[in-house]
Amino acid sequence: MKLSSLVPHIENDIGNVQISGLSVDSRRVKPGDLFFALAGEHDNGLAYVNQAIKAGARAIVYSNSVRLSDCGVPAIAVDDARHVLAVASAKFYGSQPETVVAITGTAGKSSVADFTRQIFDHLGYRSANIGTLGVVQKSGVAPGGLTTPGPIELHRTLKGLQQAGVTHCAIEASSHGIEQRRLDGVVLKAAAFTNLGHDHLDYHQTREAYLEAKLRLFRHVVSETTRVVLNADSPESDLIAAIAASRDLDLFSVGVKGRDLQIVSITRQNFGQCLSLSYKGNRRDIQFPLIGEFQASNAVVAAGLTLSQSESGDSVLDAIEKLQGVKGRLEKVASWRGGMIIIDYAHKPDSLAATLDALRPYVSGRLICVFGCGGDRDRAKRPMMGRIAMEKSDVVIVTDDNPRNEDPALIRSEILAGGKGAHEIADRFEAIRYGIKLVGDGDILVIAGKGHEEGQIIGTQTLPFSDHAAVETIIAELGL
Repeated sequence: MKLSSLVPHIENDIGNVQISGLSVDSRRVKPGDLFFALAGEHDNGLAYVNQAIKAGARAIVYSNSVRLSDCGVPAIAVDDARHVLAVASAKFYGSQPETVVAITGTAGKSSVADFTRQIFDHLGYRSANIGTLGVVQKSGVAPGGLTTPGPIELHRTLKGLQQAGVTHCAIEASSHGIEQRRLDGVVLKAAAFTNLGHDHLDYHQTREAYLEAKLRLFRHVVSETTRVVLNADSPESDLIAAIAASRDLDLFSVGVKGRDLQIVSITRQNFGQCLSLSYKGNRRDIQFPLIGEFQASNAVVAAGLTLSQSESGDSVLDAIEKLQGVKGRLEKVASWRGGMIIIDYAHKPDSLAATLDALRPYVSGRLICVFGCGGDRDRAKRPMMGRIAMEKSDVVIVTDDNPRNEDPALIRSEILAGGKGAHEIADRFEAIRYGIKLVGDGDILVIAGKGHEEGQIIGTQTLPFSDHAAVETIIAELGL
């Protein structure tokens, strides 16, 4: 492909340079690649230009805010190198599933994306979702790295899905991914907002900047034909509705305050819920097989994404009754000595509070919580989560999550500063064992923070660890 087809406004013969691949990592450059020298949080791609050229890079794209001396190959300075990368990736790979939708928000992205895929599957489409769990299809899961993959990987994946016959795809849009332009080249039929909570302030610094990163999806990424699906119960709903109105975007509103798909009532029913929903003036009771009002909210956002594409209301509501929970999201993994063991991904203050609130009505004994906080991440949330756990649980066990490059003992002490009275057990396996031993009749043990993850990051190493496997092993040791 010609360089001029990938990068705009190139003059003279440079535009005729033939490009056979794209790269942002000098270690992975192949002969003929176009190398994007991006500035990151801790590194700058300009430092690796020579390495990329030695590996065969045929041209360089970099930000015009820096200087790059003659490097022997065409070097193009652009205003926004990340945006150019995203658009170039879309052009280079050239195809995506016919219907792609995106979901942003602090909590619920994974569940909404997976629920959306499940509903599209129920409607008869071949579907997929991309996000925290990787690339998920009805046939299985291909593990991934980032919640929102980088543009090259994302468009390579979208093309592969399209070529495999996938017509509908839901993508999780993280604040990092939106701000770093990873979605700028994707054609979106709909985009949804779930909620805003406390997270990622280590990266965004302020809640305002964090919100602005998410709002960029609606201000700049979506096109004039994209439908906006809004959780009307979110405090930020009026702001997003105003953005949609300013751009003349079609808005589909869901939730208790929803205009288009309204939750009229929620009634607890065994280990599930009965949802009374109103759509186009028609009211219908739905037997929803999952617990937690936030899961009901996630389900109607997913339904909104599918209904926004003119799908049958009855068929979509039928699909809600058949939704399966996402791995590690309020997942019941065992019944034990008259109690239950739940694994949940909650690793943010609002999410932990919502999880504990969702479980409390099902507890006739004690609510026991095992959790920790990740290292090299937002420290402000640690005492907040300690306080929430102590206020909403009967027993709290503070342990290690993914300490990364921080001292695990320091992380635990910061949690305990807000959670005075909690037990402290550093080893996560032993903390889970202690919690399981406490479970009796009517108790619920929730193991929070890691959910589906199958590794524990200590230093720079990811060691094998699964909360699911730990529960299975410990119960087998203790005996049923």
